[in-house]
Amino acid sequence: MGGITGIALTKLDVLDGFAELKVCVAYTLNGKRLHRLPASIREQAEVKPVYEVFEGWSSSTKGARSWVDLPAQAVKYVRRLEELIGAPVDILSTSPERDDVILVRDPFKG
Repeated sequence: MGGITGIALTKLDVLDGFAELKVCVAYTLNGKRLHRLPASIREQAEVKPVYEVFEGWSSSTKGARSWVDLPAQAVKYVRRLEELIGAPVDILSTSPERDDVILVRDPFKG
């Protein structure tokens, strides 16, 4: 993504308990694989998503404040999202509470 140096990933805790998670990594249209959603509304209505499936996790991420507090599958999920978007997760929130945040990298430091 142009100009993005990091993201804040929120609500990781809402994914707790799912057996699997799906992330759309591409689309197919008329047998062709596309890496971006087409601009045309007509084509958007016809595309089929291509999903990458991740094993979910049953333990809670709620309130986690460091990587070691997270289930291994949650860490794998976050790391794969970083690869897909081409930017690191700087801030990861793990509940609605303001303090339940993992500050991976301070985005305000140069």
